[in-house]
Amino acid sequence: MDEPISRAQQLSFHVDALNREPAEGADEAMAMLVGLLDLQAQLPSIQRIRRWGHEVLAVGQGERVLDIGSGTGSEVREFAERVGPDGEAVGVDPNPAMLAVARERTAAAGTQAGCVEFVEGSAYRLPFADGHFDAVRCERVYQHLDDPDAATAEIARVLHPGGRVLLIDSDWHTAILHPGDTDVVRRLSDVMLAATPNPASGRRLRGLLAAAGFVIDDMGSEAVIWEPETLRPFFAGMGETARDSGAITQQEHENLVATMDAGIAAGDYHLSVTMFAVLAHLPQ
Repeated sequence: MDEPISRAQQLSFHVDALNREPAEGADEAMAMLVGLLDLQAQLPSIQRIRRWGHEVLAVGQGERVLDIGSGTGSEVREFAERVGPDGEAVGVDPNPAMLAVARERTAAAGTQAGCVEFVEGSAYRLPFADGHFDAVRCERVYQHLDDPDAATAEIARVLHPGGRVLLIDSDWHTAILHPGDTDVVRRLSDVMLAATPNPASGRRLRGLLAAAGFVIDDMGSEAVIWEPETLRPFFAGMGETARDSGAITQQEHENLVATMDAGIAAGDYHLSVTMFAVLAHLPQ
């Protein structure tokens, strides 16, 4: 539980590994991470579930809103537009370099500076007073948490009675990869699941919120379907991790990469994972 949350909105072992690199090459790693997050944000499926989330969370003028794992700050800027100058849109992230990117992009976008703030912090220890927020959003963070109950309790602490929360996360047991030898793909998937602290996070969101005293209001889901520009780095990271761990051989890795490249060239490829979203509120 003492570990901070993984860097915001990571979707691949490749990205996660980059974030664990030492200081040497850190700038390059951050640039690659930001580039991947930007590509992922352009996926139609990600855009659809984000639009749905904003619709049901229904943030309004003058409200105080928190985005946990705010990454490049795109959803905080969306909140800022919705709360207006009298509201408060806050992003929290454990990565100072990512916070710098979010602040730079927010300034460049001309977002109202008076209502926007980006703060370094952990999902386990949110640096805010009890009952401070009207609404909290958290996307693709829970899969990286080894103590999601503690994080959910912390969300409940910073919300006032009646406050709303929207959790969005992947369930990696639903991942589908095509083409490729099914046995090799299974072993590769096993490595990924074992290395992810909370791989079934998507299916657990409702129960976590209910156990923390929230009332469930709505649920949604979206199969995130990856395109080649996002699929290739994700797939490469998974394959290299599985190879280095001994789960697959070098030859199996090379064959899998060649098969996937041929599938992409022919238009016969697929990589997806289902994301689930839960909207809830605290009783008055």
